[in-house]
Amino acid sequence: MSALDRPVWQTLTTAHKALSLGHAKARRFLPDVNKFISGPDDAAETMAAVAQLLAPGEDAYILQVADISLPAGLTALKQALGVQMVFEGDTPPVYEAKGIEPLGPGNADEMLTLARLTEPGPFLERTHEMGDFFGIHIDGRLAAMAGTRMRFPGYSEVSGVCSHPDFQGQGLAKRLSAHVAAHILARGERPFLHAWASNEIAVGLYKRLGFAIRCHVNAAIVERQG
Repeated sequence: MSALDRPVWQTLTTAHKALSLGHAKARRFLPDVNKFISGPDDAAETMAAVAQLLAPGEDAYILQVADISLPAGLTALKQALGVQMVFEGDTPPVYEAKGIEPLGPGNADEMLTLARLTEPGPFLERTHEMGDFFGIHIDGRLAAMAGTRMRFPGYSEVSGVCSHPDFQGQGLAKRLSAHVAAHILARGERPFLHAWASNEIAVGLYKRLGFAIRCHVNAAIVERQG
C-alpha cells in the first residue's frame, strides 16, 4: 500500500503530529486546525477508535482510497467520490510569479474569510499553520490563495486553492497552484492534490499544470451520534 492511499493518517503521524491528538489506533487534527480524522486501517476496532475521538454531535472528514466502512455511532452526512492527482514531471510548471506573496499569521483573518466564502475544503482558524500559503492581493483585498496541507515523507499536498468571486476568471488559482507545486518540488517533494471527481474544470486545470489522476478516493463527512 502506498502512503498516498491513506494520506490523512500519514500526515497525522508525521508532519502534523504536533497539530493532532489521538493514539496508535486513531488520530485527528486539533478542533481549530482541521476536521480530518483517520486510523491506520479499516479494521472494526480501528474505526470504533476513530468514532471515540469525536464528541457527540461533532463532525469530521474521512478521506482515503479504500471504501469507507463506518462503525456503529458514526453516520455519514455526505459521501462523494474524488480523485487524487500527482505531479508527473520533474520541471516545475511555468507561471507568472508577479504579485504572488507569502501569507502568514498576519493574514489569518482574511484567509479564513476567503475560505468561508469559497469553501475550498475544511479551513478553520488555524488551518494556515499546516503549511506554506501564498496569495495575491488586488486593491488591498485577498483575491486568491493556495498552499500546502497534508505532508509526509516524499509528498506534499497542494490545497486551499480558491479565488474571490470578484476576481474569478483571471487565472489566479492556476498561477497560485503552479507556484505551490514549484515550491514543493524545490524542497525535494512530490506535489499531489485532491479534487472532486465531478469537478471537470478543476481536474482539467490541474492536468494542464502537469498533474495526472493516480486513483479515485472516497470522501465522507461523518458525525458521531449522541
